[in-house]
Amino acid sequence: MIVSRLKRYLPRMPSGIYGRAALILLMPIVLLQIVVSFAFIRRDLEDITKQMAQTMVREFVLIGQEIARSESQQDALQRLQPILGPLNVSIRFLDPGEAIPPDLIPFEDFSGRIVRETFSLSLPQFQSIQLPRSRRIRVVIDSAQGPASLEFNRRRVSAAAPHQLIVTMVVFGFLLVVIAMAYMRNQLRPIKRLADAAEAFGRGRMIPYQPRGAIEVRAAGAAFIDMRARIERQIEQRTLMLSGVSHDLRTPLTRLKLTLSMLDGEDISAMEMDVKEMEDMVDAFLDFARGVTTSAMEEVDPCELVEDAVQSWARQGQNVLLVEVVGNRRVPLRTAAVRRAVDNLISNAVRYGSRARVSVAVMQKSLRIRVEDDGPGIPEDLRGDAIRPFTRLDPARNQDLGTGVGLGLAIVADIARAHGGTLRLGNSEALGGLQADIVIAL
Repeated sequence: MIVSRLKRYLPRMPSGIYGRAALILLMPIVLLQIVVSFAFIRRDLEDITKQMAQTMVREFVLIGQEIARSESQQDALQRLQPILGPLNVSIRFLDPGEAIPPDLIPFEDFSGRIVRETFSLSLPQFQSIQLPRSRRIRVVIDSAQGPASLEFNRRRVSAAAPHQLIVTMVVFGFLLVVIAMAYMRNQLRPIKRLADAAEAFGRGRMIPYQPRGAIEVRAAGAAFIDMRARIERQIEQRTLMLSGVSHDLRTPLTRLKLTLSMLDGEDISAMEMDVKEMEDMVDAFLDFARGVTTSAMEEVDPCELVEDAVQSWARQGQNVLLVEVVGNRRVPLRTAAVRRAVDNLISNAVRYGSRARVSVAVMQKSLRIRVEDDGPGIPEDLRGDAIRPFTRLDPARNQDLGTGVGLGLAIVADIARAHGGTLRLGNSEALGGLQADIVIAL
């Protein structure tokens, strides 16, 4: 409960590691400077200023007493001459009718307000004080010979060291932060490189990576390299295995097709359809098992790729239209895999509906390929099951149009994940059927 309440008042942490490191470094230094400065100003600076101002009050009282013993202003100036020299104070009596100047204290002058408060409380004859941005202070006091203006050095009532200490503390604090950030950046750079390498590998790209930095970071980097090597070996072994399985499965199917072609009878056509269905199932299984590992990343134009796929389906007599193209730049993709994903989505659209609308948008940080149809769609509670392998949603999609093996959307989702993206299913507002979006982060 207490922690949750404190979170409301704590600053929100940046999302990046560099921002968090900077905040972790800056917060203690800034907090320490604020505490030290406040304690120093409120205690030492204020106390010292009051003590120095009290000393000046006693000198003003002495000057006032000498003026009271004088018969005139000239007599007072002569009496004060031996006193004012050692005190480094100059005096001038205001002319008759001359107004007493108002107080003049700059806004940022904290010690000046303490001096005025001390003079006002300890010196009944105090009239006003002027603190210009210079080294001289003018104080007007009331005396037996009339108002007198006393001018003296600013250092008589405020110390020079406090301001110098604050400025020195701020400057050296800033330099320490810069130096610490430079060293921290060198320590965080290997972590960022490891994160970039892991993210690129998750999207199917291989970038050079060499473990560097602290012992823990090097250990994590070495573990990542070993893991990446094991995954590559597994992918290579799976590819070799699928090549052999593909040959072993297609050989008996080819013999069956050849045998059936040489037979005559009424049941031949039904057997040929069964063999064709088995061949399609084997192709689908191998297509899903192969995934996207057999093609490499290359710079391609997604708009041209999608347009070519739409034209291919249109030449087959299907009602497929490319309705929107946004952006025109090349992005790293597996061309064959993305083309297979687009073909699967269009195939589902024309299979379960009468028409399909395709759009592609290449934005600054993402790629979106959308396929919509006017079919029955997929209920929201079944969309999670729709992208699972070997799942057939017969209640949602028309079963009279064929059986299939339930791998079409699963292959699309697998291709999207291999590119660091996702497959999103929804309802089409334009056609009323299913809307399938392939969204890939760039």
